[in-house]
Amino acid sequence: MEIFQILAALFTLTALCSYANYKWIRLPTTVGVMLLALVFSLSLILLDFLGLPFKEPARRIVEQIDFDKTVLHGMLSFLLFAGALHVNLNHLARRKWTIGILATLGVFLSTLLVGFFSWAAAGAAGLEVPFLTCLVFGALISPTDPIAVMGLLRSAGAPKDLETTITGESLFNDGVGVVVFLAVLALAAGGEGVTPGKVGLLLLEEAAGGMVFGLLTGGIAFLLLKSVDCYQVEILITLALVTGGYATAELLHVSAPISTVVAGLLIGNHGRLFAMSEKTRRNIDTFWELVDEILNALLFVLIGLEVLALVLETPYLLAGSAAVLLVLSARILSVYAPIAVLRRLGRTFPAGTVSILTWGGLRGGISVAMALSLPEGPFRDHLLSATYLVVVFSILVQGPTMPALVRFFHDGEGGPHREEPSPGEEGGA
Repeated sequence: MEIFQILAALFTLTALCSYANYKWIRLPTTVGVMLLALVFSLSLILLDFLGLPFKEPARRIVEQIDFDKTVLHGMLSFLLFAGALHVNLNHLARRKWTIGILATLGVFLSTLLVGFFSWAAAGAAGLEVPFLTCLVFGALISPTDPIAVMGLLRSAGAPKDLETTITGESLFNDGVGVVVFLAVLALAAGGEGVTPGKVGLLLLEEAAGGMVFGLLTGGIAFLLLKSVDCYQVEILITLALVTGGYATAELLHVSAPISTVVAGLLIGNHGRLFAMSEKTRRNIDTFWELVDEILNALLFVLIGLEVLALVLETPYLLAGSAAVLLVLSARILSVYAPIAVLRRLGRTFPAGTVSILTWGGLRGGISVAMALSLPEGPFRDHLLSATYLVVVFSILVQGPTMPALVRFFHDGEGGPHREEPSPGEEGGA
């Protein structure tokens, strides 16, 4: 099929799923459209078992979509910018230490824990899976997905500082997660010269370079926005910032996700206050909210359709089901350890922080994209199936139940159950 025909089919299916969800199911958009796309895909598989050959044509169409490039080198830039555009920089600054530690040390710890747990579980089941292969799975499944998280946080009703922590972690840990994934993948492939020092230097170059580049491109865009008062031109400037900035960051080998987030924070805060008229603010907000909603729906329909490209064999499904428990266990420990250390240092957190951060650490399209980018090998289908099942559980089970968990801790009969900050420590870490 031609690319226009593929896009036409995807947008049509996305529109139908969005309509059905809004009209009858009433789930959050990301959850509802993914569920309906998944039901559609499973229906095609069932019809194939019954002798009606609808699955194979659909699978060929799905396989023509390069999910890795579509997400990591296309949609992600728009979605990260749209998310960062509405994050309050002052709230983020008050939680900088918590966010920074969770987005860096938390990712490293989760990668190691998931890798070790997976390796131990495989050994207990009599499977000879190399430890580095398990570590690759840990690296690709550890980053939380800002696209999934931010869409659900809007209705969760969490305290502002906790919401900021979850959002900030998910926005910044993608850049860290991608670097860790590439380093571990190189090790697993027998790459020579990959040392912890080089990985640390690469991470520093990517993260620091991404921040500096995001400030530079965001600053240029800020000056351009300030010099005109025409919302059509200003929307085009933000589009150029997102697409041109992301592409250039990749060419410079600095973190494109981090640079996009930093630029979005700069435009969404200082740009909104000092470079835009009220009319421009309204139109830019409307435009990027629309882009966010459309691409979110399209992305989660794509995730639902990806099941057609998986190898659905019983051993893979069993391993994927076990992976859900392993990933959640690793998430608890990788959140609890940093929070415990910060508490010992005098930081305070809302009640239920570890539970909400654990359950709210959703995985999404970024993990699936990294899994699909894996080279062919004996364990690729195994890792892809495990990743997909973790993501499906994350979106369809953790996502819809997160608001109830938040209400359990912060909407009781006696009012919000909350630890108070120590004197002079508004907002905690």
